[in-house]
Amino acid sequence: MRAVIQDRYGAPEEALHVVDDVERPIPDRDEVLVNVHASTVTRSEAMGVRFKEYRFTRPFVGIRRPRRPIFGMEFSGRVDEVGAAVTDLEVGDEVFGIDHGTCAEYVSVRADRAIAHKPSGLSFEEAAAIPDGSLLALTCLRPAYPLEGKKVLVYGAAGSVGTAAVQLLAHHFHAAEITGVCDTKDVELVRSLGAHHVIDRFKADFTESGERYDVIFDAVGKHSFRRCRRSLKPRGIYVSMDVGYGYHLPFLALATKLFGRRRAAVGVGRYRKEDLLLVKELVEAGTYRAVIDRTYPMDEIVDAVTYVESGRKTGNVVIRIPDASVVP
Repeated sequence: MRAVIQDRYGAPEEALHVVDDVERPIPDRDEVLVNVHASTVTRSEAMGVRFKEYRFTRPFVGIRRPRRPIFGMEFSGRVDEVGAAVTDLEVGDEVFGIDHGTCAEYVSVRADRAIAHKPSGLSFEEAAAIPDGSLLALTCLRPAYPLEGKKVLVYGAAGSVGTAAVQLLAHHFHAAEITGVCDTKDVELVRSLGAHHVIDRFKADFTESGERYDVIFDAVGKHSFRRCRRSLKPRGIYVSMDVGYGYHLPFLALATKLFGRRRAAVGVGRYRKEDLLLVKELVEAGTYRAVIDRTYPMDEIVDAVTYVESGRKTGNVVIRIPDASVVP
């Protein structure tokens, strides 16, 4: 099968290759084999190509080169084979989800992991753009629960996690007041997703406005508790997707939990089947949608990763995978 292989760390044009003769996976008895139609490039994957940041994670993902060489995390496609122990999926089912090695014509996925029937009415490209951002937003916001009736600011509201957070806050958590912070070009998009107020970060600094929030969610990990502290209400919480400069935020989270009137927390992302099914329901109810910036064919994976690296993307970048079941 064809697949995108990352065989080293470095510049995308050096580290990523489309290979034609990768061995097709054989599903175990508790797995399904998915003929992938679409995948994505997430921000964390793009950062993992060069691996200049978070080098402390290399023992877990591969010290000299990636331990899992096939690129990609999100997927949508059709079930091609079903293991003997799988009962909730059948051959031919259209599915979506998140796993490792999805930027390939086929991927084997455990049926009890984050995989579900594709939401009705969605294209494969739209479905592939849903799991990562939505599941990270759901789980990373958990330190701030309950969110109903609260005043929440989302910094980085136009990214994959940010667009998910705004929609979930509006239609699932029922936050009382949502403020999104984004680039000029994304103001109207963020407003359309459910934000009551949108701040153009190039025109105003929310930390200097005098407004106070119950929750500040840094969906891109580029702000800091120190700068945001004065914008929090008493007993307010700052949640970041990043561990902070010098990996200080986990220690700060512990300290502020024990002392002080305002808290810091690290958003810990998890990919759970029950959360994916929840998001599927929201999509089918019309209260959650995929936000897609660009779509690239698999052969242009280097261009796709380079674009995501640039930090200019809005929402998600999708990769189209050639249909391996169609003989040219």
